[in-house]
Amino acid sequence: MDFPVPSPNDRCPCLSGETYGNCCSRFHAGSAWAPTAEALMRSRYTAFVTGDKEYLLRTWHPSGRPARLDLDSEMRWRRLDILSTEAGGPLDSTGVVTFEARYRQDGDAGVQRERSTFVREDGRWLYVAGE
Repeated sequence: MDFPVPSPNDRCPCLSGETYGNCCSRFHAGSAWAPTAEALMRSRYTAFVTGDKEYLLRTWHPSGRPARLDLDSEMRWRRLDILSTEAGGPLDSTGVVTFEARYRQDGDAGVQRERSTFVREDGRWLYVAGE
């Protein structure tokens, strides 16, 4: 099964309320960098939805970045809920985003809850780790 890729006019999978073309697509294409830790979290979630391994690796801090990333095309991410953010704004150097991501796999529903840490280096937000 292939990963679903929304058209530019479709609602963005990160549920920001924007279209994919006005939201995460520009980050995935490399034409812009996420301005906040939350925007990076949303764009990384959408990269999991669309199977964009290169974007996930590119936005992962080198201190924890895996050498390669295998994504399960059978896992369908369904919903992202941002539960809280701490710092992570355009003028901050660190940020934390707590979220729940709902998915379906092999007919079963699941939820991943994570508290993700981010750092901004050279003006770019990077994912550091999650717990």
